Amino acid sequence: MRKRFVSSARGARVGASARRTTPRIDFSGIPDSSREQLKTMRRVGRPPLGEEPRQLIAIRVDPGVLDQFRKEARRRRVGYQTLINEVLAQHVRKDVA
Repeated sequence: MRKRFVSSARGARVGASARRTTPRIDFSGIPDSSREQLKTMRRVGRPPLGEEPRQLIAIRVDPGVLDQFRKEARRRRVGYQTLINEVLAQHVRKDVA
């Protein structure tokens, strides 16, 4: 026969997560958008910078290097990712191409 964990921490966690569930929303009463409505809608989110949008990637950078980029970016009042992109682009133009 299996034990029941009535007063254990596990039992408390299960009970807490059960209370956090949200009820399902019924979307069946919402009509579909027409082609005209879809044409007038605008894209939500960041606009692409330049002629083509930038590509999202994930890289691993040493914490000290990232700290220095963030400090320099604050000093120049730009985003640190923008600064990293500028440094990489300059390096590619100068040393790689």
